[in-house]
Amino acid sequence: MDNVHVLDGVTNGEKYLIYKGRPLVRENNTIVYGCAEEKYVLQITIMTTTEYAGNEVPDKVIVQVVNTDTNLPMGERIAKQDMKSGLSEAFEIGVIWLERLLAS
Repeated sequence: MDNVHVLDGVTNGEKYLIYKGRPLVRENNTIVYGCAEEKYVLQITIMTTTEYAGNEVPDKVIVQVVNTDTNLPMGERIAKQDMKSGLSEAFEIGVIWLERLLAS
């Protein structure tokens, strides 16, 4: 996994997981991938979990690409959205959407 490494954060000496040059941060049931300085970030919200091999894993998740302009109402900030089964599927499609929107 050459694209994944840990980077010292800008504030309070925190460490962030970096994937393909962008931070990947989880807080509770929300995962955010991307830089706030860019126009969009990927946001994944875990709605339900299921047990697999003795561990709780994400089941139903909402994947969104969100505009980082906080002056816009939240409804207008969502550029793409879908419900997916499993974190892997959500992250895969979300990264594709994010890259396309950032390139346009």
